[in-house]
Amino acid sequence: LKIEVDRELPFVEWGNSTASRVGDWVVAIGNPFGLGGTVTAGIISARQRDINQGPYDSFLQTDASINRGNSGGPMFNMDGKVIGVNTAIFSPTGGSVGVGFSIPSSIAERVVAQLRDFGRTKRGWLGVRIQSVTDEIAESLGLDGPSGALVADVTADGPAQASKIEPGDVILTFDGKKVAEMRDLPRIVAETEIGKPVKVEVWRKNKRKVIDVVVGELEEERPVLASTGPKGQAVEPEEAEIDSLGVSVTAITDEMREQFKVPDDVRGVLVTGVEADSGAAEKGLRPGDVIVEVNQEEVTSPGQIASKVSEASDNDRRSVLLLVNRNGDLRFVAVRVEPG
Repeated sequence: LKIEVDRELPFVEWGNSTASRVGDWVVAIGNPFGLGGTVTAGIISARQRDINQGPYDSFLQTDASINRGNSGGPMFNMDGKVIGVNTAIFSPTGGSVGVGFSIPSSIAERVVAQLRDFGRTKRGWLGVRIQSVTDEIAESLGLDGPSGALVADVTADGPAQASKIEPGDVILTFDGKKVAEMRDLPRIVAETEIGKPVKVEVWRKNKRKVIDVVVGELEEERPVLASTGPKGQAVEPEEAEIDSLGVSVTAITDEMREQFKVPDDVRGVLVTGVEADSGAAEKGLRPGDVIVEVNQEEVTSPGQIASKVSEASDNDRRSVLLLVNRNGDLRFVAVRVEPG
């Protein structure tokens, strides 16, 4: 909302939401139910709250009464500075039950500046598809614990691909900021200045590696991820049962592609059966999935899978890391290895 006036308007100052702590007192001002200028008070109940509204969720939670009509109103700290913009509530009744959420000023201030300067929001872009690092995935990769964001796929012609970030890398830090869990990365990248060269620390092949990346700009629509596998490659028929994983697999023939609707440009080994109560079943593998990699190495035959699983078992690994393609969606899955 832009207002053209010939006089200076009163305004409030932004505060530092990152310095706020759980338990700090706050005051919310809004227009609930048409009652303009209503003031409520409470404390900050939580920081960086994810309420599943989008990839950049990082709300301040408060028990100050926020109702319908409060949205867009300021939330002040005790210094009289705005540290949040009231946005949402959780309520089974429609009224305040003491669970309200505000966009922190660290995000809102930047968005306001972008709207003023560019007329739209601009977010940083890395060009990766990521997933969480579970305990099993961490163990299979040799990490000390479940932290970081696991790269499941890299967007063609994106900043990550240009800087040689690879599927299977675990991003540990971005521009000096720790990526404690997967959902931290989208927010950190989005907040980074477009065109800025940054250092990205990844875990690859059991060691840390620092990669230089130039942050791109996230556009509203990006092209669909492109598959790069060769088409029409001849594959010798081969089948196997990997008992330690609980799967039956086969090489991808033309008949198998047609039966399981596997695109021509997908390479790997096709899952044709999954045993109940197996490690593969626990992780949701199903017939039609294509195993692309085992422990970050490409596989094109059932024999390769059997060999790599046996190698992991010989090295006392309790699980193997599979890269699975399901209907074009790539995802890493750590599957436990049953002792022989």
